[in-house]
Amino acid sequence: MSNLDDLSREQLVGMLDDFAKNWLAHDGLWFQAAERKFGMDAAIELDKKAWEKFTVIEAERIMKRHNIPKGSGLSGLKKALNFRLYSRLNKQEFIEETENRFVFRMNDCRVQSARKSKGLSDFPCKTVGIVEYSKFARTIDPRIRTTCLSCPPDEHPDEFYCAWAFEIG
Repeated sequence: MSNLDDLSREQLVGMLDDFAKNWLAHDGLWFQAAERKFGMDAAIELDKKAWEKFTVIEAERIMKRHNIPKGSGLSGLKKALNFRLYSRLNKQEFIEETENRFVFRMNDCRVQSARKSKGLSDFPCKTVGIVEYSKFARTIDPRIRTTCLSCPPDEHPDEFYCAWAFEIG
């Protein structure tokens, strides 16, 4: 049996990537099972309920691990967004940055890219994303307002799947 202390940085990063992929696979499989049993609308409603709690737990753990204080504004939020589990899997960027606002874009989303490669339409994640990103941001700093600029089922350009504006002040 291997001890984590004996693993190289490359092995540990690889494990982190595997953990992220496993988490995302479980999330997707859970959703598909709920969709098969209850239908898409009910599965999305259940997913929203799960994300209401999970996104807060994730934000709180990130804050603790990376010394991001509650009320740390947009700088704290940007830092925390870079430590989310799916940040290991997706390509994301910050644009239109000012003192009181920035836009966060998901340029490549593993879930949406997989669907695209199978010839499927985008997964309609907007209602879940509104809960997820709003609660994540408010956990970092309750003053932060979140606005969805675009998220499936909305039309979006090829450069990104979803875009979110975060504002404070």
